[in-house]
Amino acid sequence: MTAALHAEWTKLRTVAGPAWLVVAAAVLTAALSAATAAAVTCPAPACTLDGPRIALTGVQLGQAVVAVLAVMVVGDEYRTGVIRTTLAAMPSRARVLAAKSVVVAGATLAAAVPGVLGAWLAGRLIMPDHGFTAAQLSLTNGATLRAVTGSVLYLTLVALLSLGLAAAVRDAPTGVGVVLAVLYLGPILASVVSDPDWQRRLQQITPSSAGLSIQHTVDLPSLPVGPWPGLGVLALWSVASLLLGGLLLRLRDA
Repeated sequence: MTAALHAEWTKLRTVAGPAWLVVAAAVLTAALSAATAAAVTCPAPACTLDGPRIALTGVQLGQAVVAVLAVMVVGDEYRTGVIRTTLAAMPSRARVLAAKSVVVAGATLAAAVPGVLGAWLAGRLIMPDHGFTAAQLSLTNGATLRAVTGSVLYLTLVALLSLGLAAAVRDAPTGVGVVLAVLYLGPILASVVSDPDWQRRLQQITPSSAGLSIQHTVDLPSLPVGPWPGLGVLALWSVASLLLGGLLLRLRDA
């Protein structure tokens, strides 16, 4: 496993694209959050808006970048034919996918930690001047700390979900399209469905809607799914995606 991890890490760090995507994910996550924090005002004196969730809005853009990063790890190898060399050097395909998963998770954390902390810091500095309380945005607040750490985990799980789907489809452009549809189509469908029961069900089972419940800090009983159970739904999607990708990787020729 050590050799597989070293090989995957070497491939990732010696290609320019992934490094730029890591930087882009962090910057765009923090930048969109800062712009949102500056644009939203909470009416005084009793602010009922979910300040931490607003401060972490950029995660919804950052997820697209980490998804592309994860898809490239597999898709580019199929495009260039390097996958044949990879599988010849490491015949255990499950080990190859496991090594890719670890490396992708590490790269995503390298983007998610500064990106999410930057988003929170921007909110912490900007939003108290817009009617939000500093206490609500402090990391000493358990709900805020959960929203911040959960957002980092959310981005990591999105990357693993994307990696599994990329291994299943094997083509980078197709993989990006499939992943973005999985992430963004569910919330769109939930917003246009008129039946409240079906709307709630969609929010409970779609990976992004359920996973992003980890960011909510107010009015939790009204959520379709709780913060940690919602992140668990995304985790199940990620595990299922990796199992599917691993199975197809094992059954098909390179």
